[in-house]
Amino acid sequence: MKDMINRAVSLGLGIAIASKEQAEKLVDELVRKGEMSRAESFAFVDDLLKKGQEAQRKVEAVVQERVQAAIGDKKWATKEDIERLERRLDQLIARLEKPGAGAGEGEGVKTEEDLP
Repeated sequence: MKDMINRAVSLGLGIAIASKEQAEKLVDELVRKGEMSRAESFAFVDDLLKKGQEAQRKVEAVVQERVQAAIGDKKWATKEDIERLERRLDQLIARLEKPGAGAGEGEGVKTEEDLP
């Protein structure tokens, strides 16, 4: 899920970079034609970039909202939760593998080979 979000954000950044380049080309053309001064062009590009950044923030907020809606209030195991459970299982297995840890005298821990 995180990878999908990162790809969506990267796509947004790619579009923003492409848009900046396109905006700069457009502004350079307007300056060359005399329809805009160089000072106006800098202000215009800055304004476009600010609007683009704001649009990107809005997209990120919508994506985050949609992700939260999709996963809801479900409690997902974290990496730390899984690591803790694995350590606990290792401890229990080690205890069972000790001599005399079986259900009765002479019985050991059953392995996959022992199962029918």
